[in-house]
Amino acid sequence: MKANIKEFRNSSIKNLFLVLLMTVFTISAQGQETKNKNAKYTTEVNGNCEQCQKRIQKAAYSVPGVKSASWSIETHQLALIINEEKCSLMDVKKAIAKVGHDTDSVKSTKEDYDDLHTCCQYERL
Repeated sequence: MKANIKEFRNSSIKNLFLVLLMTVFTISAQGQETKNKNAKYTTEVNGNCEQCQKRIQKAAYSVPGVKSASWSIETHQLALIINEEKCSLMDVKKAIAKVGHDTDSVKSTKEDYDDLHTCCQYERL
């Protein structure tokens, strides 16, 4: 009888240990988010001309982790390739807004917008 109780306790401790071990592995696996080193994004940025194009692309490249930035005057779309281990799309949008150009989710301040050359001041919504 005592042997059965002792065997039951050892078995319960082993099962408890296995459950705890599996829980730790599950939580750590979920906590690791894989980040893409060549993530491609396209986002809308307001602007008018080649000066805007240079300013927008320069602002994007100023963010560490931006590998490619190309803004289209015709479509107002900025195509980006970024290393998500070093930056995020939001980092790039904030840098662009800081030089006076609104993005689809980050607006520039009135002061930054007013600093733009008059030909670069687009119609704000």
